[in-house]
Amino acid sequence: MDAARLAALKARFAPEGGEAETAPETQDPLFRRIIESQFTGDRRAWPFAGLASFCGARFQADPLADPPDIGLVGVPMDLGVTNRAGARLGPRAIRGVERIGPYEPALHMAPLTEARVADIGDVPMASRFSLEGCHADIEAHFRALHQAGIRTVAAGGDHSISLPILKALGAGRPLGMVHIDAHADTGGPYEGTRFHHGGPFRQAVLDGVLDPDRTIQIGIRGGAGYLWEFSAVSGMTLIEMHKVTEMGLPAVVERARKVATGPIYVSFDVDAVDPGFAPGTGTPEVGGLAPREVLALLRGLAGLDVVAGDVVEVAPQYDSGTATAQIGAQAMFQILCLLLRAPSFRRGGEG
Repeated sequence: MDAARLAALKARFAPEGGEAETAPETQDPLFRRIIESQFTGDRRAWPFAGLASFCGARFQADPLADPPDIGLVGVPMDLGVTNRAGARLGPRAIRGVERIGPYEPALHMAPLTEARVADIGDVPMASRFSLEGCHADIEAHFRALHQAGIRTVAAGGDHSISLPILKALGAGRPLGMVHIDAHADTGGPYEGTRFHHGGPFRQAVLDGVLDPDRTIQIGIRGGAGYLWEFSAVSGMTLIEMHKVTEMGLPAVVERARKVATGPIYVSFDVDAVDPGFAPGTGTPEVGGLAPREVLALLRGLAGLDVVAGDVVEVAPQYDSGTATAQIGAQAMFQILCLLLRAPSFRRGGEG
């Protein structure tokens, strides 16, 4: 190495008199901001200590008293499952994942340093036994957050939670949607209820809070396709998993960007991922996406007007290696990034 070059490196990274301080050694303003948020001198917060929170965000018990820009919300309810129960434990499992973020390399951003983001706890629900009652509580809670100007990313819970959230956020202005899942979840009522996790998006369309023409469903597969005729008849764009493989991810992302115009909701069901990667879910379907493909899909939505989203169906008791919770936590972080990149997003007090 050239002597002058080596001397310059030493002057910047190992100055005379001791070790360089951590924060000043970077000249990238984003990296400097991240380091200053993570370090005190050369000491970094221990990821395995303290209380766990979504994506490492600060915890705020009363979001309505001082509304954050974005609230990360747990919805521990799985009364709508049709197969293996356990997604009620999903929020705890996702909170327990260490070292998510703070930097998103492909989008070159650090969401926790760019807006007021808080883990605002779980939706309070009056009864653990009533599906309809839980849905009413979820809808009321998200309506209050929406009225306070808080944008949200929710962690479920089973996929039926998306219906009351959409009813709260899409009233008077139906949302579009990017839905990444193994199942279309547009089935009809059976066994006495319309509110199971196999039908939230059918009901959301019929309730006038989801626009099917601006909705795209990606990764759909398995043997229950006979239940999802509503997707096509209503005007949704449905790309089955074998078509994803044929088209390739760039073409799928391009299609999503054309369909999902205006304000949109992003709903990610962890069973979209092949169970070889994500076994911890209630209704696994072989032949799904790889985690790297999920990241590419979500990153490809950057710049769309994503106003809210959810990550659902993490069931940790089937997830001995925590891989499913890891994927769920990372997807939650990616959706958080999308909210910050949305054209309509404004930090508190701006606009």
